[in-house]
Amino acid sequence: MTDWFTEKQTPHLGLTLEVKRRLFDRTGPYQRVEVMETVEFGNLLVLDGCVMVTDRDEFVYHEMIAHPALALHPNPERVLIIGGGDGGSVREAVKHEAVKSVTLVEIDQLVIDACREFFPALTASFHHPKAQVLVADGFAHLDDHPQAYDVILVDSTDPVGPAEVLFSPAFFHKVRASLRPGGFAVFQSENPFLMGGIIRKMHQDLRPLFGQVALYLALIPTYPGGHWSFTLCADQVNPAQVLPRPLSFEDSLKYYNQGIHTAAFQLPGYLRRLLAP
Repeated sequence: MTDWFTEKQTPHLGLTLEVKRRLFDRTGPYQRVEVMETVEFGNLLVLDGCVMVTDRDEFVYHEMIAHPALALHPNPERVLIIGGGDGGSVREAVKHEAVKSVTLVEIDQLVIDACREFFPALTASFHHPKAQVLVADGFAHLDDHPQAYDVILVDSTDPVGPAEVLFSPAFFHKVRASLRPGGFAVFQSENPFLMGGIIRKMHQDLRPLFGQVALYLALIPTYPGGHWSFTLCADQVNPAQVLPRPLSFEDSLKYYNQGIHTAAFQLPGYLRRLLAP
């Protein structure tokens, strides 16, 4: 019989993928971690029933969470990534010449272990000389590192379970306090069509903390609705109006480029109205 995996993205909508083999299935202190080999998308990482990473389309998410902020910041020497235990965001961040250190703080060792075994091309970034991997609580890490980072990337799962706190006003305040003057923060902010309420609440909570809060978009086939958003926060730089600097490695990227950067911040009418103060 054919084996299928289905993620219920809403009570009435799901994504179904044909599975060749089930490779890993363990439940740790934080969540259930599964890895499957799929017919269409290669290896698939699932956390508590939700798609996180696939071999075939991971590049979209990881390039888009990392490069817009790192290409806009004038000197992003120190980068913090909260979550992202698959390593893809680290892989992208270390490509920038200005970056001197990338610290990944992932709470779940089980995620790191599964990805080391089944996504070695992503976790290879953990061995880069600029990278440091900490198995720790990102919420607590911020308390111990005031004004320590130029760019913070919040590469979280959905706002349930261990990641729920990463969508709270208290967490946003901690992120703000851990940025150096002129620092940028980026949050993955869910599907704009299906989860608009989450996005609107995030922006309402972030606006008092940052001079500029901008939503931008990417197309990710295996994420809910195939459409994803990120929120970039800065003090003065308006990311929707400032061109990023050219990247020496842009030709090697699969999704991000200067044109995509500019287009990603141009929002359709329904999102402009959703985010209106």
